[in-house]
Amino acid sequence: MLLSEISPAKGACKKPKRVGRGPGSGHGKTACKGENGQRSRSGFHQYAGFEGGQMPLKRRMPKRGFTNIFAVDVQIVNLEKLRRFSAGAEVDPKVLAKAGLIASADRPVKVLGKGNVDKALLVKANAFSQSAKAAIEKAGGKAEVVEP
Repeated sequence: MLLSEISPAKGACKKPKRVGRGPGSGHGKTACKGENGQRSRSGFHQYAGFEGGQMPLKRRMPKRGFTNIFAVDVQIVNLEKLRRFSAGAEVDPKVLAKAGLIASADRPVKVLGKGNVDKALLVKANAFSQSAKAAIEKAGGKAEVVEP
Protein backbone atom coordinates (compact mmCIF):
# COMPACT_ATOMS: atom_id res chain seq x y z
CA MET A 1 0.00 0.00 0.00
CA LEU A 2 1.31 3.41 -0.95
CA LEU A 3 0.60 6.73 0.69
CA SER A 4 -0.82 8.03 -2.58
CA GLU A 5 -3.37 5.20 -2.69
CA ILE A 6 -4.97 6.04 0.68
CA SER A 7 -8.39 7.69 0.44
CA PRO A 8 -11.19 8.34 2.93
CA ALA A 9 -14.07 5.88 3.22
CA LYS A 10 -16.98 6.32 0.81
CA GLY A 11 -19.41 8.92 2.18
CA ALA A 12 -16.96 10.22 4.81
CA CYS A 13 -16.31 13.53 3.03
CA LYS A 14 -19.29 15.71 2.17
CA LYS A 15 -19.03 18.92 0.22
CA PRO A 16 -20.26 22.01 2.10
CA LYS A 17 -23.70 23.43 1.26
CA ARG A 18 -23.12 26.35 -1.14
CA VAL A 19 -25.73 28.98 -0.31
CA GLY A 20 -26.41 32.38 -1.84
CA ARG A 21 -25.22 31.39 -5.32
CA GLY A 22 -28.26 32.29 -7.41
CA PRO A 23 -31.82 31.03 -7.89
CA GLY A 24 -30.78 27.98 -9.91
CA SER A 25 -29.04 26.43 -6.92
CA GLY A 26 -32.21 26.32 -4.84
CA HIS A 27 -30.32 28.09 -2.05
CA GLY A 28 -30.17 31.60 -3.53
CA LYS A 29 -31.65 34.96 -2.53
CA THR A 30 -32.00 34.55 1.28
CA ALA A 31 -29.36 31.79 1.50
CA CYS A 32 -31.56 29.44 3.58
CA LYS A 33 -31.95 32.06 6.32
CA GLY A 34 -35.62 32.95 5.80
CA GLU A 35 -37.02 36.41 5.17
CA ASN A 36 -36.66 38.70 8.20
CA GLY A 37 -35.53 38.70 11.78
CA GLN A 38 -32.39 38.66 13.87
CA ARG A 39 -31.31 35.24 12.66
CA SER A 40 -31.31 36.32 9.00
CA ARG A 41 -28.83 39.16 9.59
CA SER A 42 -25.08 38.86 9.27
CA GLY A 43 -23.15 38.77 12.53
CA PHE A 44 -26.04 37.08 14.38
CA HIS A 45 -25.02 35.81 17.79
CA GLN A 46 -27.21 34.37 20.54
CA TYR A 47 -25.82 33.65 23.99
CA ALA A 48 -26.20 30.19 25.54
CA GLY A 49 -29.43 29.91 27.48
CA PHE A 50 -31.29 32.61 25.50
CA GLU A 51 -34.99 31.74 25.39
CA GLY A 52 -36.35 34.29 22.93
CA GLY A 53 -36.75 37.11 25.44
CA GLN A 54 -38.54 34.95 27.99
CA MET A 55 -36.97 34.97 31.47
CA PRO A 56 -34.29 32.23 31.18
CA LEU A 57 -34.48 29.13 33.35
CA LYS A 58 -31.17 30.03 35.00
CA ARG A 59 -32.65 33.32 36.26
CA ARG A 60 -35.96 31.74 37.29
CA MET A 61 -34.27 29.28 39.65
CA PRO A 62 -33.46 30.50 43.19
CA LYS A 63 -29.86 31.03 44.26
CA ARG A 64 -28.44 28.46 46.69
CA GLY A 65 -25.52 28.67 49.11
CA PHE A 66 -22.54 30.98 49.10
CA THR A 67 -18.76 30.91 48.66
CA ASN A 68 -16.75 31.60 51.79
CA ILE A 69 -13.96 33.94 50.71
CA PHE A 70 -12.02 33.24 53.92
CA ALA A 71 -11.99 29.44 53.48
CA VAL A 72 -8.51 27.88 53.63
CA ASP A 73 -7.86 25.16 51.05
CA VAL A 74 -6.23 22.44 53.17
CA GLN A 75 -4.66 19.30 51.69
CA ILE A 76 -5.54 16.10 53.54
CA VAL A 77 -3.17 13.21 54.30
CA ASN A 78 -4.37 10.17 56.27
CA LEU A 79 -2.14 8.08 58.55
CA GLU A 80 -2.48 5.03 56.29
CA LYS A 81 -0.58 6.94 53.58
CA LEU A 82 2.37 7.54 55.93
CA ARG A 83 3.08 3.80 56.24
CA ARG A 84 5.20 3.93 53.06
CA PHE A 85 7.95 5.90 54.85
CA SER A 86 10.71 4.07 56.72
CA ALA A 87 11.05 4.23 60.52
CA GLY A 88 12.73 7.41 61.79
CA ALA A 89 12.03 9.33 58.58
CA GLU A 90 11.22 13.03 58.66
CA VAL A 91 7.97 13.63 56.79
CA ASP A 92 7.23 17.24 55.86
CA PRO A 93 5.12 18.86 53.08
CA LYS A 94 8.03 18.77 50.59
CA VAL A 95 8.52 15.02 51.14
CA LEU A 96 4.76 14.42 50.83
CA ALA A 97 4.62 16.38 47.56
CA LYS A 98 7.60 14.47 46.15
CA ALA A 99 5.89 11.17 47.07
CA GLY A 100 2.73 12.33 45.28
CA LEU A 101 0.52 12.33 48.38
CA ILE A 102 -0.31 16.04 48.08
CA ALA A 103 -0.51 18.37 45.09
CA SER A 104 1.73 21.18 46.32
CA ALA A 105 4.06 21.84 49.24
CA ASP A 106 2.99 25.51 49.21
CA ARG A 107 -0.57 24.89 50.46
CA PRO A 108 -1.35 23.90 54.10
CA VAL A 109 -1.38 20.20 55.03
CA LYS A 110 -3.52 18.50 57.68
CA VAL A 111 -2.88 14.94 58.87
CA LEU A 112 -6.01 12.95 59.73
CA GLY A 113 -6.33 9.74 61.76
CA LYS A 114 -7.75 7.27 59.21
CA GLY A 115 -5.71 4.07 59.38
CA ASN A 116 -2.80 3.46 61.69
CA VAL A 117 0.94 3.99 61.73
CA ASP A 118 3.31 1.37 63.17
CA LYS A 119 6.65 3.21 62.78
CA ALA A 120 8.22 6.09 64.67
CA LEU A 121 8.06 9.06 62.30
CA LEU A 122 8.78 12.76 62.72
CA VAL A 123 5.76 14.27 60.95
CA LYS A 124 5.72 18.01 60.23
CA ALA A 125 2.44 19.50 59.04
CA ASN A 126 0.32 22.62 59.47
CA ALA A 127 -2.38 20.80 61.47
CA PHE A 128 -3.17 17.41 63.03
CA SER A 129 -6.41 15.84 64.14
CA GLN A 130 -6.38 14.68 67.77
CA SER A 131 -6.56 11.01 66.75
CA ALA A 132 -3.70 11.40 64.24
CA LYS A 133 -1.46 13.11 66.80
CA ALA A 134 -2.22 10.43 69.41
CA ALA A 135 -1.52 7.58 66.94
CA ILE A 136 1.82 9.07 65.82
CA GLU A 137 2.97 9.58 69.42
CA LYS A 138 1.74 6.09 70.42
CA ALA A 139 3.96 4.59 67.69
CA GLY A 140 6.95 6.44 69.17
CA GLY A 141 7.01 9.30 66.68
CA LYS A 142 6.51 13.02 66.97
CA ALA A 143 3.84 15.28 65.47
CA GLU A 144 5.23 18.79 64.93
CA VAL A 145 3.09 21.75 63.86
CA VAL A 146 4.77 24.08 61.37
CA GLU A 147 3.48 27.47 60.16
CA PRO A 148 2.41 27.76 56.51
